[in-house]
Amino acid sequence: MTPTEPGLLADAEARTRQELAALYRLVAHFRMTDLIDTHISARIPGTPDHFLINRYGVLFHEMRPEDLVKIDPTGSVVEARDSAEPVNAAGFTIHSAVHMARHDLACVIHTHTGDGMAVACMEEGLLPITQHALKFYGRLAYHDYEGIALDLDERERLVASLGQHQVMILRNHGLLAGGRSIPEAFLNIYFLERACQAQVKALSSGRKLSLPSPEVCQRTADQFNREEGLEHAQLAWDSALRLIA
Repeated sequence: MTPTEPGLLADAEARTRQELAALYRLVAHFRMTDLIDTHISARIPGTPDHFLINRYGVLFHEMRPEDLVKIDPTGSVVEARDSAEPVNAAGFTIHSAVHMARHDLACVIHTHTGDGMAVACMEEGLLPITQHALKFYGRLAYHDYEGIALDLDERERLVASLGQHQVMILRNHGLLAGGRSIPEAFLNIYFLERACQAQVKALSSGRKLSLPSPEVCQRTADQFNREEGLEHAQLAWDSALRLIA
């Protein structure tokens, strides 16, 4: 249900702030951070395309609800505790592209992990060699590197590359995952990161890899699609929150 009354809007924003701050801390817990770079954004329910993103310079493990700044699709501050709060508007280029084109995605996560960047540099991309990777079989997009994401013109190409997928590998750059809820976005980036970690380890062994047949790959992806949903993501999220309690 979309909140419309002022009280409901305030409650919805407060809940989004709490969940997003927790997500930042979970991403830090699983070592998916890059100092003050990379961002996680979330749409505020019931607003005219307003989003929350981190106050620039706050480390992920430090994030609190009050450290999140409300911005519009251009990255301009809509509301902040004071006018001096810094926001990396350039960092929102990728996020704004996805949010404005995909209103079904409530949250967008972008990471620069070592294993994620390593797979992003591989011509073959993510290989279907693990169960974690097969979650994304036929459901993973790729976007070619164009330099640091400062050019707003790139947003159209980012959106075209993503299509209707929830996850994307930014070649020579990193990983991107969205979700219909904050818990679903978390589960997507967790599985994608784990799949990249496994691939880097498998390739470093120098041994010949075993690849399931395309039929098995598709069957597994369909199983993930049937069995996983918002309820499953919420269950995983509630469990993960105990790690940062």
